[in-house]
Amino acid sequence: MMYHINLPKHISISIIYLLLVFGLFELTNIDIAIQNYFYNNAQEAWLWSKQEPVLKLFFYDAPKTALTFFALGIIISLLFFRKRDLISRYKNGLVIVLLSLIIVPSVVGLLKATTNSACPVALDNYGGEIPYVKVLASYPPNKTPSKIQKCFPAGHASGGFALLSLFFIFTTTKNKKIAMVFATSLGGLMGSYKMIIGDHFISHTLITMGLAWLLICTIAALVQKFTALSIINSNN
Repeated sequence: MMYHINLPKHISISIIYLLLVFGLFELTNIDIAIQNYFYNNAQEAWLWSKQEPVLKLFFYDAPKTALTFFALGIIISLLFFRKRDLISRYKNGLVIVLLSLIIVPSVVGLLKATTNSACPVALDNYGGEIPYVKVLASYPPNKTPSKIQKCFPAGHASGGFALLSLFFIFTTTKNKKIAMVFATSLGGLMGSYKMIIGDHFISHTLITMGLAWLLICTIAALVQKFTALSIINSNN
């Protein structure tokens, strides 16, 4: 099974990307500078309301529901239709996509639960009560949040970026590019929506994107190795 991609190289590039992006935002105030554009100080409100039903449906509820049904569709296909020619031909790619849809959001969720980073809407910069601190910094002793803050990296966008795994289903360069553009755009839109309503900084989305590709390439490498071992064992 060939993916026409150097997986170890892409894993290394992803790690370098994550280190560079994380370092950039830890050493600068780019997050705040960009986030300020989405907050109206005079009205003490975000550019878009989190409660606006149409925007919430289009950018939040609909993508989450679609991703859930997509994953369920893959599970059903692999369980009950795996002997069909179409499913059999794309089985490895479907496994990679399914694992990515499960693992990418799960890993991001675990990180969110441990980084203790507050969302913009909760910060005193934007009408909240929590001071802004970088991911590696500590809260002031008298300003420590009463409960763990779960905002870094971006959880909602992780589902969209998990679809970067569609790259491993298609065989032609054109379709692979379309898959990458689609997944990047979807993840970017989902992340941008959360920025505009005050739920995330841009760094949260960029880190999630890099982390998603790192995890997806790792999953693909493991599936490739497992498939190769299965072929060897079947020939013995």
